[in-house]
This record gives sequence, C-alpha cells and structure tokens, in this order.
Amino acid sequence: MSDVLEFAGVGVRRGGNTLLHDIDWSVEEGERWVVIGPNGAGKTTLLQIAAARIHPTTGVAGILSEVLGTVDVFELRPRIGLASAALADRIPQDEMVRDVVVTASWGVTGRWREEYDELDTGRADELLVALGVEHLAQRRFATLSEGERKRVQIARALMTDPELMLLDEPAAGLDLRGREDLVGRLRLLAEDLESPAMVLVTHHVEEIPPGFTDILLLREGRVVAAGPIETTLTGEHLSATFGLPLVVEKHGERWSARAE
Repeated sequence: MSDVLEFAGVGVRRGGNTLLHDIDWSVEEGERWVVIGPNGAGKTTLLQIAAARIHPTTGVAGILSEVLGTVDVFELRPRIGLASAALADRIPQDEMVRDVVVTASWGVTGRWREEYDELDTGRADELLVALGVEHLAQRRFATLSEGERKRVQIARALMTDPELMLLDEPAAGLDLRGREDLVGRLRLLAEDLESPAMVLVTHHVEEIPPGFTDILLLREGRVVAAGPIETTLTGEHLSATFGLPLVVEKHGERWSARAE
C-alpha cells in the first residue's frame, strides 16, 4: 500500500447518483498532485474521501497506511491538513485570526475552553509569518479579504504538521493579484522537501503552482488520465476532460489552456 493514498476501485453513490466510478489512484510521499476537471466531475468527493470525511460506497481507500472502515477516523483526521470552502464556512466570523489557526491543534473551529501552550501559539505565529498574514493575527476572520482568508486557512491546515495536505480550490474567488500571490506561496510549499504530500483541486491549469509533480484528470466521476504532469497535461487529455477542443501551452514553469 502507498504510504499516503491508495485508492482501489473506489466508487461513491448518493441518492441514486454515482459520483465516482471505480477510481484507482495512488499518491506517494513527496508527490504533489493536481486534480482537475469541470463542475460535477467528482473532485471534491474524491478529496472528502482522502480527508477521511466520507467513506466510499465501493472499493478500498487507503490513507496514510490505514484503511477507511477499519480505523478510527478521529485519530486519522489530525494527520491530514485540509483547506476547503466547507471548512471555512464553519469558522466563527468573529474569531481572531490567530485562534483560527491555533484551534486546529484540537481539531475544532471556534475557540472555547481549551488551553494552548506557548509551543502551540508559537507554531501558529510562525505559520502566519510564512503565509504573509502575521499582521492580521488580531483581526477578526470576518474582516479579511478572500485572499487573506485563503492564506489563513492554509496556515490552519499546516498547524498539526500533517502528513498529507489537501487544498480544495484554494484560488477560487481570488482576483489576479490574489491568485498570483497564492500560487507563489504554494510553490514555496511544494518545493520544500519538508512539506507533506499535497493534493490540490482546481478547475484551471493557470492555477497550478510550479513544483507540482503529477496530475489526475476527472470527468463525470471517471479518471480520464493520471500521471506526471509534464507528460499527462496535454491538449488531448484536457479536451477529453472538459468536452471541448483545447490547446495546452507551457510558459516557463506555468501552464495555460484555451479553446482550439
């Protein structure tokens, strides 16, 4: 079994609809994966399984050398860093930014009666510095811009020093400046040998940070192609993924796509 993720024949059905069909996928330590596809492709469902938030209907999902269904997910989840819109919606809007990050130590959103030591608060402050939002530590979460919120969420996801980092559309809703700032910071994470294995979900090849190694393309819950990004991100594969003739181009270390 892969050290990080090993999906074999994974399928998900909900309310008579099949969201994922027979997914085979593995992620090894040190790899940085992009999952790309149109709306409704099953990207978020795939990430929810990888985050141990839902169980597959069929197949076997191995996560960090454990198998879903045979492990206590409440012990597994702290080993996984997750940044997603669904998680952000659960953060109290009046929460202080430092507390948004530090509460990940207890796996909660919203500080209550739990106690944190200097190591916890020091770790939170270091992460805020790394993501360029240390000046926001005493601000309330509700007052942040969308780009600032995204960076705080990533700091929170890193708080427990996870073995797997999952990012669900981190650039969604950002303007050009915010997107490019975030892509640059994700590049630094991806190129850091001490960073955990990473999986980033997106709709757009322009949002793929340099340093990401592999790509999984999904359409209607099925794998179109998967493998090293340099050989797998092609016009043929992307066209099949989006159902539209597309041209894929590489500019230095970044990618772009346009209609043929």
